[in-house]
Amino acid sequence: MATQTRSPITPAWRSASAIPLRPAADDDAGRDTVTGRIPLADPRPSALHSAFRPSAFAGEIVPFRVTAFREGHDRIGVHLRLIAPDGGESLHRLSPAENGLDHWTTQVGLLDRGVWRFRFEAHGDDYATWRHAAELKIAAGVDVAVMREIGAALFERAEAEKDRPAAERRVLHERARELRDPGLDDLAALAIVGDEVLGGFFRDRPVVSLTTVGDAQEILVERERAGVGAWYEFFPRSEGATRGDDGTIVSGTFRTAAARLPEVAAMGFDVLYLPPIHPIGRTNRKGPDNSLVAGPDDPGSPWAIGGADGGHDTVHPDLGTLADFRAFVAAAEAVGVEVALDLALQASPDHPWVAEHPEWFTTLPDGTIAFAENPPKKYQDIYPVNFDNDPDGIRAEVLRIVRHWIAQGVRVFRVDNPHTKPLQFWEWLIRTVTDESPDVVFLAEAFTRPAPMQALAQAGFQQSYTYFTWRNNKAELEEFLSEIAHSTADFLRPNLFVNTPDILTEYLQFGGRPAYRIRAAIAATAAPTYGVYAGYELYENVARPGSEENIDNEKYEYKIRDWAAAEANGDSLAPYLRRLNEIRRTHPALRQLRNLTIHWSDDDAVLVYAKHLDAALSPEGVSDTVIVVANVDPHSVRETTVHLDTRVWGVEPGAPFAVEDLVTGQSWTWTDHDFVRLDAFAEPVHILHVKGLA
Repeated sequence: MATQTRSPITPAWRSASAIPLRPAADDDAGRDTVTGRIPLADPRPSALHSAFRPSAFAGEIVPFRVTAFREGHDRIGVHLRLIAPDGGESLHRLSPAENGLDHWTTQVGLLDRGVWRFRFEAHGDDYATWRHAAELKIAAGVDVAVMREIGAALFERAEAEKDRPAAERRVLHERARELRDPGLDDLAALAIVGDEVLGGFFRDRPVVSLTTVGDAQEILVERERAGVGAWYEFFPRSEGATRGDDGTIVSGTFRTAAARLPEVAAMGFDVLYLPPIHPIGRTNRKGPDNSLVAGPDDPGSPWAIGGADGGHDTVHPDLGTLADFRAFVAAAEAVGVEVALDLALQASPDHPWVAEHPEWFTTLPDGTIAFAENPPKKYQDIYPVNFDNDPDGIRAEVLRIVRHWIAQGVRVFRVDNPHTKPLQFWEWLIRTVTDESPDVVFLAEAFTRPAPMQALAQAGFQQSYTYFTWRNNKAELEEFLSEIAHSTADFLRPNLFVNTPDILTEYLQFGGRPAYRIRAAIAATAAPTYGVYAGYELYENVARPGSEENIDNEKYEYKIRDWAAAEANGDSLAPYLRRLNEIRRTHPALRQLRNLTIHWSDDDAVLVYAKHLDAALSPEGVSDTVIVVANVDPHSVRETTVHLDTRVWGVEPGAPFAVEDLVTGQSWTWTDHDFVRLDAFAEPVHILHVKGLA
């Protein structure tokens, strides 16, 4: 896998815990047990299945954690040894977690793409052990001479290490001499024991014994787009579609859809997702709202792929030519937008595959081919692929198709229903494609059970749809956000789409305009990747009766919208989406996944969370903290007190600090307990930037 070329003096990581590199130590030589002298267990990051690697994106701040302990009261230290894709090594000090459960942690920003190797190294920390004992015993007048001699000998051991700076070695020599001086009183000896300058010497270059080296681990770091992006979905056939005097609609094309690209970019979206752009079958074509009868001018579902004009490697003739598609991709790139293409491995009854490779489908006892089902839904216009009759043939064909679209400039694929295909197929395909083209990103559209959703992510999908659309009240959101930020973040990157053509939740149907504002704000700030389906900014909230689908669903018909008129009349959410994306680009804390902390409020409808990035880990070198306070009840005005653990961003409890609302521009002085009033019909969400101590 390709890596970035870096200056020899520029590290491939960001870390506040980096210490001078020292040679790797040997593990306890010749041990005949699984456990080392100092036990190391549960190394993180990790995937659920040991056969898969955890992953991150370039620039992501990754928490490294391991459980380490030893018998008795002697102190230990733990280091993380990182080996970058280019072979460069670095060493990072871990700190014990405050929970007292023997967890040791540090955070490192991994900048270079490729496979990183890491391992944890634990050791007896002779200085920390001596300092702890000496502080207690000298103050109590117990074993004072012994403690002073142990300290002096320890300083001499450190002085003998040739990799220590000369000035440091001189100080160690002098302090050893002072500890052995009979004229030094106990108070002065305690001052040496507590000297923070000496403590710094030993934190960076500890005097170690009983070293244990953990097993080698790997983490795959992919390009930033694999984990950061604002997605926008539209149907190119609707963009630029026109209605004739007789009521018939002429399809939009890649050329007319390209006219919409500058506005998509102006709203701050950097990925444009297109549903399938291929020919659509005629047999069993669906009519409006998924009806079984289609008129002669009904365009059909784009997911019913294939017809007389071709299959998955062809564009629908109504949209233009392959050259027109390449021009569309180039036009998107020119305004800073990547095109994501749908990869839907299924076929209409008219697809060339059906005649050429009937073995790729399931034949029923009556001789017919089984159509797709998701009970109680039926898709009479689609045949699902059978991956078991000719697995080698299917693999070769799908790989050919993906390579074809990569050759047209596509680097992002949104995969339709991957959980209905064999997991081993995806593992093979994604590994094969990314070995050839490391920039390619696959998004799994798998609204399914946790086990298959997580398995798809471990097998290689860089992004995953989630249950976000159905998590709407405070308790649900707290649990969900904690899970994606901490429980599964080592291998699953969530893409928080607020809506899709198939998902218009009751929250949006009946929550009015406040619901649209609330959901967009949470999606845009809680995860570094989120998405919006066109029409969201127009508050399209009418569902087909008895369903979660938009009425007049764009899957089955053209949708002609007047974007400019809606914004001119103040009937568009586009300005708010534009502001959310501006905030995301300005605040690096929002471009991270694992830094989210849940805070508290006295109201069961007011959600509070924060995202913090330390200055040492920030690309700008400046600390960044954003607090989000959201009234998740779109029908009410809420007044309550929020309670913040301000230690997360380095402010002592009770200390005042300044905050600015990044949407309204208002400023306040806050502490760890603050009154808020959130009117769902005006501004239901505070997005607050911590400006510093007041």
